[in-house]
Amino acid sequence: QVQLIESGGGLVQAGGSLRLSCTASGRTFSSYAMGWFRQAPGKEREFLGVISWSGTNTYYADSVKGRFSISRDNAKNTVYLQMNSLKPEDTAVYYCAANSHWRRITATTYDYWGQGTQVTVSS
Repeated sequence: QVQLIESGGGLVQAGGSLRLSCTASGRTFSSYAMGWFRQAPGKEREFLGVISWSGTNTYYADSVKGRFSISRDNAKNTVYLQMNSLKPEDTAVYYCAANSHWRRITATTYDYWGQGTQVTVSS
């Protein structure tokens, strides 16, 4: 069992940056690839990117490639989502999720989810 807690969301102006954190409980954190998703009101949950167990590999959706980056610190059981050049359309609830398989982009394949953190980008 893995419990995930996101933090770092908030209100930011367009063009600004924000870093989200996702901290996991349990000693098996390094066994999971960690993904980030977001969901805006009235829209489906959108895959943003995923990082491998060791942090060596990452994979991003085209919509955020070059603006968002994912990193992890297994010693701290934490994965990060660095978001730069934010746009109003980035406004959403952001979720981290754990997957025992690498490079999965479909939300239903993820085993554990955080509760989400709100990010609002003002124009």
